[in-house]
Amino acid sequence: MDIKVAITAIEKIKADAIIVNSFETEKSLEKDTATIDQALGGAISRLMEKGEIKGKLNETVIIYTLGKLPADKVAVAGLGKKAELTHNKVRGAVAETCRLLRNKGATTIATIPQGAGINAITTESSAQAIAEGALLGLYTFRKHMTRAENKTGEIKELTIISDSGMKPSLEAGAKRGIIIAEAANLARDMVNEPANFMTPTRMAEIAVKLAETHGLEVSVFDQEQMAEMGMGALLGVAQGSRQPPKFIVLNYKGNSSAGIDIALIGKGITFDSGGISLKPSEKMEEMKGDMAGGASVMAAISAIAQLKARVNVMAIVPATENLPDGNAYKPGDVLKAMNGKTIEIISTDAEGRLILADALSYARKQGAKQMIDVATLTGACKVALGDVTTGAFPNNQALMDMVIAASKESGEYIWQMPMFDEYREQNKSDVADIKNSGGRWGGAITAAKFLEEFVEGTPWVHLDIAGTDLAEKDRGYIVKGATGIPVRTLIALVLSMAQSENKGGKK
Repeated sequence: MDIKVAITAIEKIKADAIIVNSFETEKSLEKDTATIDQALGGAISRLMEKGEIKGKLNETVIIYTLGKLPADKVAVAGLGKKAELTHNKVRGAVAETCRLLRNKGATTIATIPQGAGINAITTESSAQAIAEGALLGLYTFRKHMTRAENKTGEIKELTIISDSGMKPSLEAGAKRGIIIAEAANLARDMVNEPANFMTPTRMAEIAVKLAETHGLEVSVFDQEQMAEMGMGALLGVAQGSRQPPKFIVLNYKGNSSAGIDIALIGKGITFDSGGISLKPSEKMEEMKGDMAGGASVMAAISAIAQLKARVNVMAIVPATENLPDGNAYKPGDVLKAMNGKTIEIISTDAEGRLILADALSYARKQGAKQMIDVATLTGACKVALGDVTTGAFPNNQALMDMVIAASKESGEYIWQMPMFDEYREQNKSDVADIKNSGGRWGGAITAAKFLEEFVEGTPWVHLDIAGTDLAEKDRGYIVKGATGIPVRTLIALVLSMAQSENKGGKK
């Protein structure tokens, strides 16, 4: 979809549909909505009086113009209570409205700068929210469908209407929103792809392509190189698969310093059967998405490069399958991680923390100043927080606070979980330095405490997206299937770090 800004009056634009807005409990109409209402002979006002337009959040009412305007239809999007309007509500309302208009056969739409001038919403941030909402909300994954009836319609053009003074800020916001939303959609594409297509090798190929396109440095380490680096935990998980594992590293240089300001580390299990500790067959097909963390960090660094953030960022993806095989690792085995720690295997279905152990060790060895890991790590986190909120497990409150602030900006909910030392006891092993499962109770926390063993004091936050990586139905700009969470939070975090660095006079 092409998103652009045009200098014209909303009532003069020719399109299949135009989007205006209404607010709950507000009796008067905003300027542009009032203009359209007048052109329609008061149709919007009358529908409000009759209670058919209530202005409730995500409510959309379609009015056919019957030749009174160059546009065929007017969509009145409800934005809820004006005093409670946020960027995230604009994103969601735009997404819902665009999907409805697509279902009505619209291919070209235009909108006013939704929410601009209300609360903290500027013209630029409105355009960003509109672009994100439209691109995220209209996302589909249909590449493997061959029947025509399975293909959806397509909105080909979205125009944000501007007067001349607003155009530069709207264009800047739209451009930023496009980059961020397309990054999230890249992660969605990777996670939605079947595991026979999205192999570790394919993930590595995508990384190389991203590097070529966006000026990143890329390294892809093979099995022999991993062995030389001592990545015994990752290689142990990979033993059961015929697909060769890949250790993917992308680097973005945003400033002249030699250091790595932050490492983004993503779990890259391209299919997780549970290994010898085989999972139940029900919904095992969803385990093609166990590389959502890896997809997220790859997508995030591609957007960070396009937005030219003045920080140095490393993205790391340990990628492999976890399958049962005569050569697969087994419960009771002992593996040695890159940092020298030995790990007793209790469950081969607790494999994500093993590959992340080597990835965290690698990031530390490279001198990363801060680390964020993203992983579909534990069913226990989904039990605790459902499919709405990502669990966050820090060893550093300052970094945690920055992550939470970034999540609020992006609208991707994150909740800080406890990391008391008492949970560490559950991971103690009788035969090795640590075991890879602390048992049923507090499973998301004990998994995070396992990872902390390989962080060794570096400021770090673990994000468990086991509940938020997939959605079972459309909800605002979240669509059924892969969500792309937490790509936008990672981007917002790095951009805020860059802003802080620049304010501090660092280059």
